[in-house]
Amino acid sequence: MTIDQIINKIYPLSEASRESLKKHITEVTYPKGHILLKAKKIETSIYFIKKGIVRAFSNLADNEVTFWFGKEGDTVISMKSYVARKKGYEDIELLENCELYELKTQDLQKLFNEDIQIANWGRKFAEQELIKTEERLIFLQFKNASERYASLLKNSPDLVKRVQLRHISSYLGITQVSLSRIRAEIK
Repeated sequence: MTIDQIINKIYPLSEASRESLKKHITEVTYPKGHILLKAKKIETSIYFIKKGIVRAFSNLADNEVTFWFGKEGDTVISMKSYVARKKGYEDIELLENCELYELKTQDLQKLFNEDIQIANWGRKFAEQELIKTEERLIFLQFKNASERYASLLKNSPDLVKRVQLRHISSYLGITQVSLSRIRAEIK
């Protein structure tokens, strides 16, 4: 996905504002398994996924809990670092070799002060991230495991092909054994 497509997906900008924003964006690549963002660290960059898939997870006791997947076109961010400049609580692991667009948070903050269109773009970005969080909460609270898996298949069928089942079962809040049973029932 191109950076223009990603920017416009968040909120369309005039050509001048989009070009101003793009001047601060660089392309980077990292290998599968790389930890892009680290828990307990103030992150200073935002990433947009050009190609690849990532997961956000936290370590609880002796268990990793996956709570988000990102793929082409998605934003990778520690919202706590971005909004409050505080240490984040999540690790972001690359599940495939990834091509990303990187934007330094301090550059974006500076652009917010210089360009009202970019400031509005940033507001729309934050609003979209809030909605994603709300949808995830509802997904976990009001659907049983079979419904959550069916929803995942409907909304992101490529995840099942690209992500290890242990990460999917963690994301769904169930064991791998339960996921296997649900998958067998659906077939």
